Amino acid sequence: MSHDYSEEKLVQDSACDVLQNRLGWKVAYAYNLEQLGVDGTFGRTSYKEVLLTREIRKVLKRLNPWINDQQIIEAIAKLTRRISTASLIQINEEKYNYLRDGIPVTVKCPDGRTEIKKAAIIDFNNAHNNEFLAVKELIVHGDLYNRRADIVGFVNGIPLLFIELKRPDIDVRNAYEDNYKDYLDTIPQLFYYNAFVMLSNGLEAKVGTVGSKYEFFHEWKRLDEDEKGSVAFETMLLGICSKENFLDLLENFILYDHSDGRTAKILARNHQYLGVNKAVEAYADRKLKDGKLGVFWHTQGSGKSYSMAFFAQKIRRKMAGSPTFVVLTDREELNTQISDTFENCGILGKDSKAKQCIATSGEDLIAKLKGNPSFIFTLIHKFNKSDVEPIYPDHDIIIMSDEAHRSQYGLYADNMMRLLPTAARIGFTGTPLLSYDNITERTFGGYISVYDFKRAVEDGAT
Repeated sequence: MSHDYSEEKLVQDSACDVLQNRLGWKVAYAYNLEQLGVDGTFGRTSYKEVLLTREIRKVLKRLNPWINDQQIIEAIAKLTRRISTASLIQINEEKYNYLRDGIPVTVKCPDGRTEIKKAAIIDFNNAHNNEFLAVKELIVHGDLYNRRADIVGFVNGIPLLFIELKRPDIDVRNAYEDNYKDYLDTIPQLFYYNAFVMLSNGLEAKVGTVGSKYEFFHEWKRLDEDEKGSVAFETMLLGICSKENFLDLLENFILYDHSDGRTAKILARNHQYLGVNKAVEAYADRKLKDGKLGVFWHTQGSGKSYSMAFFAQKIRRKMAGSPTFVVLTDREELNTQISDTFENCGILGKDSKAKQCIATSGEDLIAKLKGNPSFIFTLIHKFNKSDVEPIYPDHDIIIMSDEAHRSQYGLYADNMMRLLPTAARIGFTGTPLLSYDNITERTFGGYISVYDFKRAVEDGAT
């Protein structure tokens, strides 16, 4: 055993120690020890297989008491099937939708009709009702070449986590250029289901998604916004791979952006994850806060539109009721940009178009507000009626104000407050942070999350 290998092995063992002893994952070593076969170590019958179907069958039965053997076969077939002409990112998106929303299977009704019902493969409401397994040195065969992955993390038999490791004296980028890219070419099936790609040399670490260039891999430096921050791999493991955080990120903090005719898989950055969850907590306590959810401050280039999308996505998935989100801007180009982002990321739903959600006039805005659409995009100037009766809906209205420092002054903002007195309000801004002013305090209740300039520069934002 070489000295170089020993150092790399120490990094691997340290990572698995965190996963096992601090985060509760099971850990197994595969190389030269795995026995193939249905009754083998992991139930794989071939090194080409990346799904642990033995575990998946158990999970499908446990999470879906109604499911029968034929439906289990159908569910696993859909998990494994792919269109030969589909790109890796297209396959990954299809499988992600199955993981998050359930696998559609056929159910026969008593009258002979058939219906489609979705079978859950992950319990997102109880993290400890899932099986977390990290496998070291997993052999995977491709069509031409065979590879051995440093660490593959499985949840309920599905390979969601890929970790490539280097010695401490080697730049993390080498893990991307020399190994990860090669694995994409030689054993692409390992990434059909992947959620998180981690690269580390033990001293520092980067996390990203399938299809991302290295420049879009980012650090995970804080478990709490008030921490100083550390680039150490341990911090990333603790922040992403705790069972609760792992499933929260998987369910609520991944987007597929279809802008400009291409697909980009977006994973929330560290500050977005922490800030959005603070905003969700504020929403849960909205009655105690008189609807003031706070201001989420970003620096420029740190993903404000995506933060708004993550916030809306998590509220809709995890909170009861059917709220209407009013996305408020003060410029037409911002209105178009944000509404297009929501549409291209699928936040509006499959059949909804951004154009349908944009208020075309003050009258149209009031008409929309009297209904219960999921989203309304409007300029602050459309609140141009001061003599209309306040709206007291039987559902929540959540106002997300972009560039909040500009949109909350003057007559239009006063009209908004009078028209929607019970609405919850959250501000998003990318303008340099100022002291708490009367408008910010009155409308939003002060700052809830501050991604300050110094931290943004440290994290590589521009």
